[in-house]
Order: sequence, then structure tokens, then C-alpha cells
Amino acid sequence: MANSNEVDILQMHDLRPAPGAKKSKTRVGRGEGSKGKTSGRGMKGTKARYQVRPGFEGGQLPLYMRLPKLRGFKSPFKVEFQVVNLADLATSFPQGGEVTVEALVNAGLVRKNQPVKVLGEGEVTAAYTIKGVKSSASAKAKIEAAGGSISED
Repeated sequence: MANSNEVDILQMHDLRPAPGAKKSKTRVGRGEGSKGKTSGRGMKGTKARYQVRPGFEGGQLPLYMRLPKLRGFKSPFKVEFQVVNLADLATSFPQGGEVTVEALVNAGLVRKNQPVKVLGEGEVTAAYTIKGVKSSASAKAKIEAAGGSISED
């Protein structure tokens, strides 16, 4: 520094790693004096002489070949509907009227929080107003023929 008022500015070419931070890699297998001879591999055996691939079991049929192959797949997006037939509706609600998913849950026909579909197995005499369920074409035709209606909302 020329003057005591001047400040030394740190420059890129002045940067150095801290002493002891840069340790050179130990070079094994380069003579008796420095990690030579067995080079940390022990005495004898396969692993001292050469490496075998991961999963090798000494000639025994390996685990990945003993397990069965994965066949097909399960779609995470598949929607499983709970099925209610028209015959079930006729026994649980003989007078007809409005039927919702909550009413079906209370009647014990379906579980809650799962989608419901009405199928056309059986006959309907009363007029049903069914809301919040899907239906097959035959079920819809039979309900509407009996003077009822069915909607998904």
C-alpha cells in the first residue's frame, strides 16, 4: 500500500483455497511405500483380484432372475364404480321418490365417498328421481319408462 488511506481491494487472482483444504488423492497400487501391495483390497479372493457385477451370487441363480416377471400394469386412473341394480332399488325404496347417494349409503347399498352406477338388472314399478349417479342405458330406459328420471349431477 502506498498511502495509509488507501484500501487493498480483493481481486480474483488473489483468491486461494485455505491451507489444508486441497488434499491430493491417495494413489493406491503404486509401490510399497505408499498404499502399495494390496491397495486396501485385503488378502485373497475374487474382490482382491477383480470386481464382479452387482447382484452376482457366485453362480447361483440371482434374485432378479428368481422373481417372476411383471405382467401387465394397473392404471392409476381407473375408476371403480359401486354397482346398484334396479332390483336393489325396488327392495330398498318400494315407494319410489327421490334417491340420492346419501340415501343409498344410509340404506346400506353402497359405501360413501365412492362413485355409484345404477345398472338395469331387475324391474321397476315406482317412479324414481335419482341424482348424483351414473347409469347404464338399460337402467335409464327402465326408470324413464316407469315415469322417473336419472341425472349425474
